[in-house]
Amino acid sequence: MKLISWNIDSINAALTGTSTRAEETRSVLHKIADRHPDVIAIQETKLSKNGPTKKHLAVLAELFPDYQVAWRSSVEPARKGYAGTMYLYLKKYEPTITYPQIGAPETMDDEGRIITLEFPDFFVTEVYTPNSGSGLKRLADRQVWDDCYREYLQELDQQKPVIASGDFNVAHEPIDLAHPENNHHSAGFTDEEREHFTKLLAAGFTDSFRHLNPEKTGAYSWWAQRVITSKQNNSGWRIDYWLVSDRLADKIKNSIMIDSGERRDHTPIELDIEL
Repeated sequence: MKLISWNIDSINAALTGTSTRAEETRSVLHKIADRHPDVIAIQETKLSKNGPTKKHLAVLAELFPDYQVAWRSSVEPARKGYAGTMYLYLKKYEPTITYPQIGAPETMDDEGRIITLEFPDFFVTEVYTPNSGSGLKRLADRQVWDDCYREYLQELDQQKPVIASGDFNVAHEPIDLAHPENNHHSAGFTDEEREHFTKLLAAGFTDSFRHLNPEKTGAYSWWAQRVITSKQNNSGWRIDYWLVSDRLADKIKNSIMIDSGERRDHTPIELDIEL
C-alpha cells in the first residue's frame, strides 16, 4: 500500500491560484497523482466551514479521477479558514470515516485537525498538530494536545494497527533539523515538544523514516517559506511523519520525502508498507 501525506498550506490557492507559488503547488499535486497512491492525506487546507467548492471538487476530480474525497474544516468558535484536513482515497476502498474530538484545550478540537479512516484490518489517521506559536504562546495548550492525541492513538491501537501521518510540528532529535544549536527555544524544537513526541513513540509507535534511516542527516520535510535561501542551503526541519504501530514496523518497505522542486514550505512524504 502506498500512502502520501502533505501539508499543502491552502488547497484553494493550489487549485485556483495563478501565482508562481500556486503553479509550483499544482506541479507537486501532479507529481503525487503520477505516483497513484492508495491514500493521500492533506493538512492545512484552509477551507471554509462548508469545505471544498464545486470548482475545487472539479479540479480535484480532474487531477485525481479515481479518488473519493473526505474533508474537515475549522468551525466556530475556531478561526475561519484555518487549519483543516482532507483525505483522497481510491474509490475501490470503502473506509469508515470519523472526525474525532480528543478533548483538546481552547478551540483545537474545532480546527479540523484530525480525520481517521477505518479499514477492515487497520486505521489510517492524519493530524495537523497545533503550532506552539510566536513566543511559545500556545506551548502549554500544545502539551495538553499532545497528551490527548497520544491517548487517542493508543485507543485506536488497542483495536487494530494504526498508520498515522501529518504535520506534527516537532523535530524530534537534533538530527531532524539543520541548526539545532540555534533553535533550542524555537517552536517545534522545545524540550517539552520533543519529550511529548518521545512519549508518543514509547506508547507503541514507530517513526517509519528513522526506522529505515537511523543515522541519515540532511533529510527534511520543511523549509522556511519566507527565507529565500532556506531550500537552496537545505536549512530544513523534519516535522512531517509517517508513524505506524510497532507491530507493523517490519512491514515498512519505504519511507521517503518527495522532491517538491523550487517550492519551499512542506514537501510531501510517502510511506510504502506491505499490508
